[in-house]
Amino acid sequence: MRLEEICTVFTDGDWIESKDQSDDGIRLIQTGNIGEGIYLEKEARAKYISEEIFGKLKCTEIFPGDILVSRLPDPVGRACIIPEKEERMITAVDCTICRPNESIISKEYLCYFMRSSAYYKKLLGSVTGTTRKRISRKNLGNVELEVPSKERQMDVVEQLDCLVKVIESRKQELQLLDTLIKARFVEMFGSIHDGRFDMKTLLEIVNDDKNSIKRGPFGGALKKEDFVEDGYLVYEQRHAIHNDFEYAKYYITQEKYEGMIGFKVVPGDLIISCSGVTLGRIAEVPEGAKEGIINQALLKLSLNPHIMMNTFFIQQFRGEEIQNIFFGFSRGSGIPNMPSMSEVKAVKFICPPLELQKEYCDFVHQVDKSKVVVQKALDETQILFNSLMQQYFG
Repeated sequence: MRLEEICTVFTDGDWIESKDQSDDGIRLIQTGNIGEGIYLEKEARAKYISEEIFGKLKCTEIFPGDILVSRLPDPVGRACIIPEKEERMITAVDCTICRPNESIISKEYLCYFMRSSAYYKKLLGSVTGTTRKRISRKNLGNVELEVPSKERQMDVVEQLDCLVKVIESRKQELQLLDTLIKARFVEMFGSIHDGRFDMKTLLEIVNDDKNSIKRGPFGGALKKEDFVEDGYLVYEQRHAIHNDFEYAKYYITQEKYEGMIGFKVVPGDLIISCSGVTLGRIAEVPEGAKEGIINQALLKLSLNPHIMMNTFFIQQFRGEEIQNIFFGFSRGSGIPNMPSMSEVKAVKFICPPLELQKEYCDFVHQVDKSKVVVQKALDETQILFNSLMQQYFG
């Protein structure tokens, strides 16, 4: 059956201009609230319209249980069920409202279908646009799906719901363990404003080497023709973002490497993402990592281990206070970027005695062991969920 055929309501949201919006009234649900199978509450950015505007524009009201589909990326076609909310709601024009005919298909089953790889494959040929991808409501409505019996739908939903609960529980465990690490830091060292410990600038805690604080080379220093199939690795943002040092895509020759030796990376160095939405992500280069250099989107630090331990620095760097000092100025800008190197070098960090740093680092390492166990369980459950989604929806 076609998607539009199994809905009692299948229409787009309303065109709401900024001049029509207000600070309270009827909630405007936007594409940013639509995750893949999950509603994303963003109260700090919530927008509203008045009752008067609602009537004047003849808006379509949406209700808990409706499925909203984003016709914009990313990805195009993602959908979620509107949860129970104690406020009236409408949605934006780039969202399609699907109100399933519950005598044919349950909203939960339909929403799971709209999370499947089969669904996204069906959308591919209907997505238009080069720089800004989108799908029309007509093409969305023409998506075909098999509709099993209501009993079968209930069985599928029950099994997938069970796995989703386990997955969410594992994710919450990981968040709680991260919170524990942060709380322990505050308990032991307080705030950078407390004055409990010495403060040292970044320049004072790195090795006595001109390349101990090094921003990646200008874009023109590494050209497409410099890359080869094997050789010395070019480290990218992905390594810092995902702490994934198995990843290897770009290599350069020994000659090129020696010409850019100031940008080299060795085990124990820290690399930091320098631009975009992942600005400030940090990772330690592990033992056994490939020889190579950083690209233009990374900052490399080589700390003096007699002053600052890597794990202690990483946790302090990830804290809200340091993140605000480094990057607070760029939040909300078009493309967030690292401040100037002179500003970076002048940032001050708490520098307690090494024995206290070690005590904290030992605690972090113990918590990390627990995180590994939880992450493994999460990965296994996610694999099972993906397998069942493939089995049920193709």
